[in-house]
Amino acid sequence: MALIVVNAVMTGMQDDLRNKILESTPHIYVMEQSQSLRLHDWEAVMKDVLAGDGIVGAAPFALSQVSVIHQSSMGPYAQSATLYGVDIDTTRAAPTDMERQIISGALNLVPPESGLPPLLLGRILADRMQVFIGDTLVVASFENLVYTFGMPEPTIRPFEVTGTFTTGMYDYDLQNAYTTLEAAQELIGLEPGTASGIGARTVDPGRAQEIARELGDRLGFPYFVQSWQEQNQALFSALRLEKIAMGVILFLIVLVAAFNIVSTLVMVVADRTREIGILKAMGMTRGGILRVFVLQGAWIGVTGTLVGTVGGVFLAWLQGTFHIIKIPPDVYFVDHLPVALQWTDVVLIVGGSIAVAFLATIYPALQASRLEPVDAIRHE
Repeated sequence: MALIVVNAVMTGMQDDLRNKILESTPHIYVMEQSQSLRLHDWEAVMKDVLAGDGIVGAAPFALSQVSVIHQSSMGPYAQSATLYGVDIDTTRAAPTDMERQIISGALNLVPPESGLPPLLLGRILADRMQVFIGDTLVVASFENLVYTFGMPEPTIRPFEVTGTFTTGMYDYDLQNAYTTLEAAQELIGLEPGTASGIGARTVDPGRAQEIARELGDRLGFPYFVQSWQEQNQALFSALRLEKIAMGVILFLIVLVAAFNIVSTLVMVVADRTREIGILKAMGMTRGGILRVFVLQGAWIGVTGTLVGTVGGVFLAWLQGTFHIIKIPPDVYFVDHLPVALQWTDVVLIVGGSIAVAFLATIYPALQASRLEPVDAIRHE
């Protein structure tokens, strides 16, 4: 039960983080090696990207760290944010689910009647700044500095909030903001044919690293290609290592149970020594005695394994359905303990538990089968 629940939680954490990351992150990034984050002539590069095997969609993006300023009755309040400028051209396949929602109109990034550039904010960022749809925010960029009397000044532009979004990823909902590609280019000083990079979508996110490697070899210098796995390698490596470590530690519980089976059967052999001697004197073979104790130990192991399996699957279903256990999202990226049952893991756990229980029966069963009838009958 412990193994099933812990494996389901660790798998659920990996799957949940993966899905939330991929909702806002392209499977592949294509950028140009330069002193600044600039990709020149992105339309020509994107044609080469779309010609690659396994690429189903691509679009340019502009990316910058900015300050978002809200002028309220209590005075100005500034919050750092990551601004994404996305292309809302509906003739292209969106590289992320977030851009797909923008293109379909589920998230509103249409320029408002005020003529100001539109701005989408993460729900947590909007709540923290106490801004609502229709409010005007000032966005300051330090990439496109303007020098006045020899002093550098950030580029400042007003934006109108046209909507908010929720990804379920705390950091994304706190940090991310979206606007149109043209508005972001103007804010951070990118020419119309220049972008920060190109985001691409693959047929299978699991193959993104392989496809990125092939694409990088084909594009060559000065471009470099990075998959979403490489960008989040440290996070998912830590989760995989933690899952293995927890599995090993909790498997010791199964070994402890196996020793309990051994001790139980040893005590049974000691208590039933006279009966064993009588049965052997009546003609019962060593194989028959061996089978009796193997079956008894196997029955204990199978019963315990089945009860633990039912209990583990039920607890995993309970948490996955009702989200009973809550966790702080600012620490763990998600607001509840995620659970994902993989039946291959369940089968391996069940098989391993039964195998250990069966092996635990061998020593006491051999001891019982080796008893001599006369010595066993005389046993006090």
